[in-house]
This record gives sequence, structure tokens and C-alpha cells, in this order.
Amino acid sequence: MDRHLAAILAADVVGYSSLIKQDELGTIADVKANLNELIEPKIAEHKGRIVKLMGDGLLAEFPSVVDAVQCAVDIQQNIAERFSNGPTKTELVYRIGINIGDIVVEGDDIHGDGVNVAARLETLSKPGGICIAHNVFDQVKDKLDLNFEHMGKKKIKNIAEPITIYSVNLDDKAATLATPVIHLAKKSGRLTGTYAMVTALALLLIVGGAYWWQTRAPDFEPANRSAMALALPDKPSVAVLPFDNLSNEEGQEYFADGMTDDLITDLSKLSGLFVISRNSTFTYKGTPVKIRQVAEELGVRYVLEGSVRRIGDQVRINAQLIDSLSGYHVWAERYDGSLADVFKMQDKVIGQIVAALAVSLTTPETNQNEIAETEVPEAYDAFLQGLVNYRRKTPQDFAKAIDLFEKAIELDPGYSRAHANLAAIYWAAQDKGWAAQLGVEYKAGGLTQHHLAKALEHPTSDAYRVSAMVLTEQGLNDDALTEINRAIELETNNPESYDTKAWILTLLGRAEEAETNARLAMRLNPEFSATYQRTLGRALFYQQRYSESAEVLELSVAQAPDYEFTYRLLAANYGHLGRIEEAEAAVNKYNELTAKTFGEKLTIGRVEFVYGDLFVLDKAYLALLLEGLRKAGVPEAASAKVTNVSYTDLVTRTADGFDVAGAVKIDAAGAKALFDRGAVVVDSRGQGPYSRGHIPGAINIHLSVLTEESLSGIMKLDQEVVFYCGGEGCGLSPKSCAKALTWGYSKVYYFATGYPAWKEAGYQVESQ
Repeated sequence: MDRHLAAILAADVVGYSSLIKQDELGTIADVKANLNELIEPKIAEHKGRIVKLMGDGLLAEFPSVVDAVQCAVDIQQNIAERFSNGPTKTELVYRIGINIGDIVVEGDDIHGDGVNVAARLETLSKPGGICIAHNVFDQVKDKLDLNFEHMGKKKIKNIAEPITIYSVNLDDKAATLATPVIHLAKKSGRLTGTYAMVTALALLLIVGGAYWWQTRAPDFEPANRSAMALALPDKPSVAVLPFDNLSNEEGQEYFADGMTDDLITDLSKLSGLFVISRNSTFTYKGTPVKIRQVAEELGVRYVLEGSVRRIGDQVRINAQLIDSLSGYHVWAERYDGSLADVFKMQDKVIGQIVAALAVSLTTPETNQNEIAETEVPEAYDAFLQGLVNYRRKTPQDFAKAIDLFEKAIELDPGYSRAHANLAAIYWAAQDKGWAAQLGVEYKAGGLTQHHLAKALEHPTSDAYRVSAMVLTEQGLNDDALTEINRAIELETNNPESYDTKAWILTLLGRAEEAETNARLAMRLNPEFSATYQRTLGRALFYQQRYSESAEVLELSVAQAPDYEFTYRLLAANYGHLGRIEEAEAAVNKYNELTAKTFGEKLTIGRVEFVYGDLFVLDKAYLALLLEGLRKAGVPEAASAKVTNVSYTDLVTRTADGFDVAGAVKIDAAGAKALFDRGAVVVDSRGQGPYSRGHIPGAINIHLSVLTEESLSGIMKLDQEVVFYCGGEGCGLSPKSCAKALTWGYSKVYYFATGYPAWKEAGYQVESQ
């Protein structure tokens, strides 16, 4: 091997796969003619050499960058003229990328970052255009009379620093600069000397192969379109089966699963494809399955399957794309490399799928595919292991996932996906009541915000989705909708995003749109969970389609019988339908499941709190819910609402937490001083956190059950009262303060930093 500096030119035909489908032999003949009669002579004229041909593309090197750019201009101008003058029947449009780099020569082939960048630049070029790196621009801007367009900096996978790129304007100046084709005597060499023979043989094989293809039997029994459980989408549809783990080393299953996950994620970003969720395809993991069965059950035309073998740092990926309707393999390929090459190998698989199915990429999709996930292979390895544990969704597995994601971040502090998944874990820990088990009872909210902020520095679909969920908890539903739309823009085939969007649209009172998104989530994930059914059930309920909603929710209950909140909505449906016995049974089941969690039975007042305060549900739909529950026999109890004044208007969210107009905001020292002089102290948290630890003598009254009567029973209007909860991110105590103020209490103190600050200060605590 030897090294030298060279200008590298990469080129290929735009939409080649689509042209092949339209006219296979004609396209191949025109590509061959262009190569023989125009491209190869031009490269020889400018003292370059073709390094290798790759189907519709080629790679060439030049000793002079000026010659390389001049050659590219000549090629593009002459190809356009060639088609307009009619020598070819196929309109072939090329993209060209040019870079200067230090290359490694091995035989007739070349390698190195310089080659990789040239190939990337070619994909960033406009059809019929030329894209050049900044180092090329610096060399030719004063030597060639051309106009250039600055295209900004682009982050290229596996290249550490972003690269500034330019496009060459193929205007009148370029037309003047271009020269006609000059046919030179071909140099001897392995590539040029054997090219005619190789292409002739290729044509012979294609012609013979076309006949063989028509007469040979399919590779397997084709799928039957009429037998498909779901109608085929109007664009190419793909299911990626779990790749087989062929590694000899134990414990490598996560790596094969991770490869599959990432391929699904990368394909899901492409709006030109319809990609089935990993939750559905992984149901086939470890079981022998026929391609026809997969296609018919999931409603897809194409199936990608393969295997992964990892030995130490070396990785081999085998992949094949199958057309289920024809029964033939579209392509099959093997990719070898080190762990550091994993993303390159994944890119090749994605690129071949895009080419084989003639998928057109939008500019944002092309740019997004150029962004490297991480440059640290060990960080990626730790992330994949963390993902396996996170998806098991138990407190014990969450703890393992946290350790692995934190390891990934330690290796790569800017690893956005690791930060996003940590934010998701801490958010879920709060939502599921697991924060105490994970040792972050009073830190989960802050940790969610910290990792979410880091993830949003280089946002991914995961980051935007977590951001949307956090915003709904804050009642900022319009902002949440903006965030979830951003998630969908980055990953257009992710069912979780559509399910989240459906929930947000329901909160906003846009039930018809919510239904559309819920059904799309279920189509992308045919093995949908009970969560999707609940989302659809809500959307149908709020359209007053009570029978349909009840039917969907009954399916959800059958799949997840211990999820209490499904029974609440089911009871409201039954109430509207007059099915009172079933409504009462649903209410009883809800109360049975929530006895340990809330310690109280379902009441109208509690529902008003949950959907009036916490999630800020559209008022018209909240009225429907309350009406159905009343018909179901749910008691009113004492409403948590204030009738004359909207107490929530007194509460303002700040960057650090909350402010309450009319209440005095105090810290731990201030709370201790009030405690010492006998002020009434109210703990606004739930019974679980209160029982594990609270300020001595504090009275536990959760915001949802705090009424004027309950407060007047323990104190007078002119007494001092301190409200606290779980810290600055907790909204229970500021809203409790606001309620007290509207009832006429004049000495109200908001202990913003709450129980965590009291405990950290070393003050006495009690537990039950």
C-alpha cells in the first residue's frame, strides 16, 4: 500500500432503480454508452483514472483538483447536451461529489476518509449538479471562471468535524467553460483493458438472466394480497425481522437486537417508506416463520431479514431484502468491518433499500442521515445494552439501564440518544411511582429536565417525544403538540409518536384528529398494546361514539386487566349507554385497583382535579366525562374546584418552579422558623411519599381533596399556614396555596423547595 494526495470524484445516476424497472435493457445500454462515449474519455482527457465502477456509479481520482472540477463540469454539460440531441432514449441525470484527501492505494482500489467524504458529497449534490468540499473550492475559486453557491456546514457520519460545502453553478459560465468530448487512446490497465469484455459479458448475463428470471420458480411461496390482514399502504412497505445472532461469544444477543433496532429507526426516518414498528416485528424473534406469513399478518410487501456475527471488535452483517408478492429476493449482501464501522455498514444496508425501492429522499432526510450518532464505539455498545433493559420496563431493569446509559454518556458526554432515554426513564419512574425504588424520589423531576435539556442540544425524535410528554404534565398542550410534530418530522414511522400526538390532540379537544393519529399508530404497530387501544377509546368517547369506545376499551382491559384508568373511562361509556350494572362493575374494579395507590374511592371531585388541573383537558370533553360518570353512579364528594375564582390564575410557572400571587415564598430556614412558632403545616403530597417521610406534625391533605371545609376544620383564616410538597418542580403545594388565598386565608406561605430541602438541612422528620 502507498499513500498520496488526490482529488477524488464520485458520481452516480439519479433514480437508477426506477429507470431499471421501467426499461432494464435500455437503461443499461444508455449507461454503458454514456460511460464509453463521454465519461471515460473525459476522465482520461483530464488525466484521471476510473478506480472502480459500482453499478450505476463510479469512483475516479485525479492528480489535479482543477482537472477534476473541469472534468465534472464537462461531464454534466455534455450529458445534458447528449440527451437533448437524441443519441440516448433514457434521460440519465448524474450527481457528482469532489473532495481532496490523503488516500491509501491498495492494488487498483483506494481507501480513506477522502474517499468517504467524496461519496457523501455526491449524495448531497442536486440532481444534475456538482457538490465540492471547501478544500476543493479554495483551490479552484481563482483558477476556474465559475460561480459557486455556499451550502453551509454539514456533519458527515464518521468524520469528526463538520465540513463546509459548495455547489458549482452550471450556468452560462459553466457552459462556456465546457469543452466537447475528445476521444483519447485508452491506457492499458486492468480496469480499462477489460472493460469492453466485462460489459459485453454483463449484457449477455442480463439478457440471459432476464429469460432465466421469467422461467425459474420463486424463491419461496409468495404472499397473497387478498389474504393480508391489513391493506397495503400506498408506498413501499417494509418489515424488519430481528436479525439472528450468530456470535460465538455469550451475551451478544443485545448487539444483534440493537442492529435491528437501528435499521428500523433509520428506515422510519424516511417519509417515502412505510415501516412496521419493532414491537410488532420482534414478536417473531426466536421462532421459525415464513416470509408469506409475516407479510400477510403485518400487511407489508417487503421483508428485510439477516444475521449479525460479532467476534471481539469485528462485525459481520448479512442482509437480504425480499419481495413477498413476487417470492423473489430483491438483493442480498454481506458487510464486514470493525465495531467502529457499524454505522457505515448500517448506511450501506439503508442505501441499498432506498435504491432498490426507488425511494426519493427529501433534503432534511438526506441531511439527517449524515449526522453521526456517536463517534465512540464503546458508548454505542453501552447504549445498546441499556436499551435492552429499558424496554423490559421494571424498576430493577430501569436501574440497570440507568447505569448503562450513564456509562455511554461518560464515554461520550454529547450522546443525545442516551440523554433522551435517561430523561424518559426518570419521567416514567415518576409516572409509575418507581422513583423511591430507584433512589431518586425527590430528584426524578430534576434529572428528567437535566437530561432532556442535554438531549435537545442535538435533538432526536426520542428527545422531542419526551419533551412533549413533560409539557402535557405542565398543562402546556399547544407547546407539547409542537414538540411531538417535530418528533414525527424526524422519524415519520414511529407509532409511539402518533400515539402521544393522539393523546395531546384529545387534551386539546381535537378528537377527530386524535382518532386518525391513534389508528395510524396501530397500523404502524399491528401488534399494538393496550395503551394504543386506550388512546383510541378516548378519541371515540370524546366524539360521543360510546358503543365503539366501549368495545375498544374492553379489548384494552382484556389485554391489560390491572390498569385502573381504563375502567374509569369504560364506566363513563357505560353510563352514557345506560348499561348501569356494567358501569358499577367498572367503578368497583377501579376502586379495587386504586385502594393502595390513592387510599380513596372514585369521585367526581377527583376526576375534576386530574383532568381539570393536571392535564388541562378541553372543558367540553371534561363535561362529557363527568356526565357519564354521574350516570354511572359515581359520587360527587367535595369538589376540588373553587367556584367563584379560578385559583389556577394565581399560579405562574417559572424557570425554577412556580410563583403564587399573594403567598410568601420561603426556603427551608423560613419554614423552620414558622414551624417553631406553631404555624399550621400542610403536606400536599400523596399518602405514599407522606408516609415515607414528612415534617413532624404536618397534616397530609393532597391537592385533589383540599376543600374549603377540610382547611377550615384545622385552622382559622388569620392563622399562618405553610404548604409544601416534593420540591420546586412539584405543582401540588403552589396550587394548594392558591386555593387557600381564594378562600380568604391571609397568611399563606409557599415552601417551594419542600421536603427535600427540609431533609437536606438536617431538620427532624417523621415517617409512618
